[in-house]
Formats: sequence, structure tokens, C-alpha cells
Amino acid sequence: MLLHVFFSLALTASPLTLYIPPVRSLNLFVETIEDMKRGSRVWTNRIFSHLREAWPWVMSFVLFSTR
Repeated sequence: MLLHVFFSLALTASPLTLYIPPVRSLNLFVETIEDMKRGSRVWTNRIFSHLREAWPWVMSFVLFSTR
């Protein structure tokens, strides 16, 4: 009986290990994410600066167009 419970628990938990990457893969994953972040920094800064400039115009249009 106890052996059946052990195997049923072990076999139900085994698919969960497919979602967790091995530790040796995490370094490559983290390095790839850091490279993507570093590469998109210039684009992100440019977009946010345009959004900061456009936000007052959008808000004034929304607030004053209801009259």
C-alpha cells in the first residue's frame, strides 16, 4: 500500500520537473535576458521620452474634447 502511494506521488510529480530548467541552463538563460535588456535599452529610452512628451497632449485632448 505504501509503495503504491509512493509511486503514484512520484509519477504525478515527474511532469513538474519538465517545467523547471536544470541549473546549468539558468546561466545561459539569465545571460540571454541581460543581453536582450541591454540591447533594448536605447529603444526603450527613446520610446519613453516620446511618450513623456506626448502624454500632456493626449491628456489635454481627452479632457478638453468633452466640451
